[in-house]
Amino acid sequence: MTDGSDSSDEVHNDGQRFDRLPETSDERTVEGRASREEVVDYFADRFGIPPETFDDYTFWEKGAGKIWIYAGQAETPLEIEAIGMTCLRTRQEHWKPTTDFAQRFGRYATDCVIELDREQARAFATGEDQDLEWWDGDWGYLIGAHEIGVGSEDRSGQEGDAVERGDLEPLGIGLYVHGELRSMVPKGRQRDL
Repeated sequence: MTDGSDSSDEVHNDGQRFDRLPETSDERTVEGRASREEVVDYFADRFGIPPETFDDYTFWEKGAGKIWIYAGQAETPLEIEAIGMTCLRTRQEHWKPTTDFAQRFGRYATDCVIELDREQARAFATGEDQDLEWWDGDWGYLIGAHEIGVGSEDRSGQEGDAVERGDLEPLGIGLYVHGELRSMVPKGRQRDL
């Protein structure tokens, strides 16, 4: 029987603070915590997002597997409510990117992007599941996207990236299994277009 104290040198996850991800798995001090290298490799392997896309960002964990991305540097650990935006859920069988991440970084993706026509994009944005047997890519989490139409207004994207007619605009994350695309757009972010 133990007294609840931990005499080992192992550091434990504290769900009330942000800890920067270690650069590599060799530098990991908290069991189960992803490393920066693993996160960047995941985005490159799954979505084809070039690793250098994240050169100016740091990755943080708060809670068990809730990964945040921050444009800049900060001391670690941090006991604050939020830093940057959530980008990924780890510590589960399949890592799941967030809608915020897809909308911000999905334009850099070259793989696992499912291009939806106007009606499919509307259904996706409202949170509807759809039978899309025509998809012949990987199953699992995909970035749902829609081409900005000829009648669309040009508008500015994040960090000065212009979004123009003909561009493929990421809408969010979907889960594709057995011919069905399940919209993962959170209820509070769903829109009836």
